[in-house]
Amino acid sequence: MTDLKKAACKAIDNIALELNNVSQELWKNPELNYKEHHAHAVLTDFLENQGFHVERKYKLDTAFRATFGDDSAGPHVAVLCEYDALPEIGHACGHNLIAELGVAAGVGIKAAMETSGQPIGKLSVLGTPAEEGGNGKGHLIKSGTFSEFDVTMMSHPFIYDDARPYNLIAVDLVTVTYKGKASHAAAFPWEGVNALDAAVTCYQTVSCMRQQMKPTWRVHGIITKGGTRPNIIPEEASLEYYIRAPNRAELNVLREKIVGCFESAATATGCKVECDFSDMPYLNVINNEVLASSFETNAKELGLDFNEHGVPSGDIPMGSTDMGNVSYVVPSIHPFFYIGTDEVNHTRGFTGATGAPVAQPYTILQGKAMAMTAIDVFTNKELLHRIKAEFDNEPQRKA
Repeated sequence: MTDLKKAACKAIDNIALELNNVSQELWKNPELNYKEHHAHAVLTDFLENQGFHVERKYKLDTAFRATFGDDSAGPHVAVLCEYDALPEIGHACGHNLIAELGVAAGVGIKAAMETSGQPIGKLSVLGTPAEEGGNGKGHLIKSGTFSEFDVTMMSHPFIYDDARPYNLIAVDLVTVTYKGKASHAAAFPWEGVNALDAAVTCYQTVSCMRQQMKPTWRVHGIITKGGTRPNIIPEEASLEYYIRAPNRAELNVLREKIVGCFESAATATGCKVECDFSDMPYLNVINNEVLASSFETNAKELGLDFNEHGVPSGDIPMGSTDMGNVSYVVPSIHPFFYIGTDEVNHTRGFTGATGAPVAQPYTILQGKAMAMTAIDVFTNKELLHRIKAEFDNEPQRKA
């Protein structure tokens, strides 16, 4: 291990208790997307105390940026923090640990930069709110935040270790609203146009379409509004759907097929239909292989055995993240890491695991591995060249 990497790891070890306190403060005070005001204060205060230049409410009310170094002297590396929680079940996706390892990596990288004795680049620890359904990173992309970064990285707690998860897929959200005409359901039903019938027909038509869907496609929805009283022909009904596919190109194909289902239900029932898609779909994560290999090497040097809690055999259906949007505009990695539990994400069991002491060694190791990977980027020009060459030639970005 190089002297700079040793300095990074030592700096992280020196504040391990403080890092755990940060994580616990977030875990005990879960906040929903775009409402992470306490987490924002805790993280920015911590980074400011560690000597970073901190910009609070950076382009979004609960986003932040903490910087150190000079990008005129080398690459600009960003380590991303997430810190929003889920309704009712708190930090069931472990964003408190993502924030902890993000600031840990930042402290380690800063220590290495100071140890080098000369400018080697610039570091940003970027607070990205609203991953759970709010596409905070997508909004930051729109604001131009990511245009100055050469590399971005983060790591996510999970039930196994994986340096390059391939199945974080693209998703688009749509609200479908059918408009009909109300009438007395017993006396004059022929005068009505039943919007609930349209919604039910829509739901069934989408289900019929599943036979023609690829195994990697996912469409799941609910009826959110179906009328007011049984004796009134419903004049308005609504559904919400998530549409998922492995990448942006396939998502566009699947979306067109599903819109056909929405429109056919309107035609069949005489209703009008409105389809309100999200303005920013979540895109699939494109793991930069060169960067992921550097991270994997560093994690192994720290003692992580990717086989001990490795990826199970067979495909595991996955969710989506706005880190995918970032990976389309900047070379990125989004590893998974085991935290000592078999409980899966988005469950109360995983909530308990993300606040348990057993998760700490795994989290600290991830922070160190991230810091060491950033040091590779800062000190190896040829590595950065290969990272960018892979990114520039990535076919999914061009589709």
